[in-house]
Amino acid sequence: MKKLVAYITTGYPELSFTKDLALSLSEAGVDMLELGIPFSDPVADGPIIEQANLLSLQNGFKTSDLFQVSKEISGAIDTLWMGYFNSFYHHGFENFSQSAKECGVSGFIIPDLPFEEAQPYLDIMKSLDMALINFVAPTHDKKRIAKVAKDAKKFIYLVAYAGITGKGTEESLDAIIADIRAVSKTPIYLGFGVNEKNAKEKSQDVDGVIVGSAFVKVLLDDMLNYTQKIAKISTMAKGIKEDINS
Repeated sequence: MKKLVAYITTGYPELSFTKDLALSLSEAGVDMLELGIPFSDPVADGPIIEQANLLSLQNGFKTSDLFQVSKEISGAIDTLWMGYFNSFYHHGFENFSQSAKECGVSGFIIPDLPFEEAQPYLDIMKSLDMALINFVAPTHDKKRIAKVAKDAKKFIYLVAYAGITGKGTEESLDAIIADIRAVSKTPIYLGFGVNEKNAKEKSQDVDGVIVGSAFVKVLLDDMLNYTQKIAKISTMAKGIKEDINS
């Protein structure tokens, strides 16, 4: 069965909403949750997720909020922290990782931490039995794919196109998927530009999809109340999970 990973921004509109949405997504069939750590300069994200980041920070997001909600949801849904390296470095990578483990978090997604620069932190992650997710992009050649994918843990994050999330750009990924399969048995999940309209098509040759901007767009819709937002996002997630497995 193909997997669905959902991204949501921690603390927007408020922390209790994040918790309720995460638990609802679990019930809707989401397999893993990227719990976004709000950051002032989310370079890999498009304007939708960037806005949610900034609004959460304006609402007073604190690292303790991340810990609190992670503890409350990780027993119900496989939870990863998605954030930018400054957040991890600022708190001390080893201490931050230990805190994540205590909160039940299973891994990190850090899009601005290059593969080579991540190597010094792998022993910490291994000692905690946590995954540091590796990215493969359409611009990677066979040699780099072999290096990045060979020992990848949990899943390989295949970036659908060069650029930021939410663009929806189309690129042929057949060759790069074949190159990954040739060197790794780790599941491949496709992210960037995946939504309820194209998830089935984009999931055809991979093991799962990652959806972020499509959910966060609903999260930002001020025409909906909290209950309506949770219901709409969860219905979208359920539909995506059914579509990619039909």
